[in-house]
Amino acid sequence: MTQAELQIQELVARSKTAQKQIEHYAQAQVDALVKACGRAIYDNAELLAQEAVEEGGLGNVPSKITKMRSGMAIAYQFLKGKKSVGAISVDKDLHIVNYAKPMGVVACITPSTNPTSTVGGNGMYALKCRDSVIFAPHPRTKRCTVHAVELVRQALKAVGAPEDLFLSIETPTMESTQALMQQADVVVATGGPGMVKSAYSSGRPSYGVGQGNVQVLVDADCGGEYDAIAETVTNSRIRDNGVPCSCEQFITCPEQDRAVFLDALRRAGAFIIEQEASAQALRELLFRKNDDGSYAFHVSSVGIPAVELARRIGLEVPPDTKTLVVPVKAVARRELLCKEKLCPVQAFATYQTFDEGMAQILANLHMEGAGHTAVIFSHNEAHLERAGRELPVSRIIVNAAGGTAGGATLANGLTPTLSLGCGSWGNNSISENLSYIHLMNVTKMAYTIPDAPKLTDEEMWAD
Repeated sequence: MTQAELQIQELVARSKTAQKQIEHYAQAQVDALVKACGRAIYDNAELLAQEAVEEGGLGNVPSKITKMRSGMAIAYQFLKGKKSVGAISVDKDLHIVNYAKPMGVVACITPSTNPTSTVGGNGMYALKCRDSVIFAPHPRTKRCTVHAVELVRQALKAVGAPEDLFLSIETPTMESTQALMQQADVVVATGGPGMVKSAYSSGRPSYGVGQGNVQVLVDADCGGEYDAIAETVTNSRIRDNGVPCSCEQFITCPEQDRAVFLDALRRAGAFIIEQEASAQALRELLFRKNDDGSYAFHVSSVGIPAVELARRIGLEVPPDTKTLVVPVKAVARRELLCKEKLCPVQAFATYQTFDEGMAQILANLHMEGAGHTAVIFSHNEAHLERAGRELPVSRIIVNAAGGTAGGATLANGLTPTLSLGCGSWGNNSISENLSYIHLMNVTKMAYTIPDAPKLTDEEMWAD
């Protein structure tokens, strides 16, 4: 056994010991732990946001403060009053009682894009199920993640719970992270495709997330609300300097309203790049070509503000520019800018018919981002129903920002989460927002159904 494996073995042993101490906590005791965890991150949001940006160089402080404060508060509201101890539900028709049990030690792989909010969000869900957690920080943001874990440890101690319910790898390496995934009871992997693949290969039950490439379809029947729509997609796109996976990447609107909508985007703070030379320079800045001929987003542009991106390609834009919008003539593999871009850049296209608009976003999703999220602005019920039937995504946001896909709002009913499952489209095990229900085992106690029907085989097959 390697030194890294031995260190992880020791961490897991400590974590299991702590988890066993709360395995028989009552619901009120469990909920006190959940609240203590959420408040520790909420109350220290400003400090943790500053540390995350200073250490990782990704995103911006105001967005990270908002993410931690709104995320923790809304997650607590979501969890408050929900049963996770003992008999949690009864199916009176089938005469089944469901009992919740802990899974044990949760390995939480923490991304550099959300190095502190993930500690609170996934941590609250684990504690709700009487699990313990060991965090594997991204090496780029290890100090702020370790600090967030320490703040929660202090909060747990203050309510009389074992501090070791929250542990972290203080010097993370690929080897130590893989060892953790192999020794924990369940893995939650929020990160790039490589890390998610490693989680699913660990031999442990795992939850991963898929790649985002959020598509926006503006229907002709949107009520002409172009200024409001432009404000929504622009302000959503600049959250944390465009790093979140739920940011809007591609917008398509009716051809006849092209000029009107582009003007609305300008008023919302977008700069429209209309010169092909500048558009090509932006492509070359944002993407690098791999040895196999494919293209990947260049790490040097992650979370870079629009004004700085423009400067890097020799383009002068107003100092208050929020996003760079590039009208494109092709979609999917024929246009690099239709890929996911981890900075405030959006591709823009138009369509003649709703069929054509759907075809555009379908092509982009099949190239990249299937399973994640799409946005549609429409008041046409037939078009909304069609989008629901045909789009290969786990979430469709109607007349609102793509950023609400994570449920960190009281304005929709999606589960608040930092881990957005993308189903089989995204090679994930769930096609919904990760919740506490995914971190518990459930025992079904089945009673005999009184007066159960007695049917012959022929009767079984009768219409």
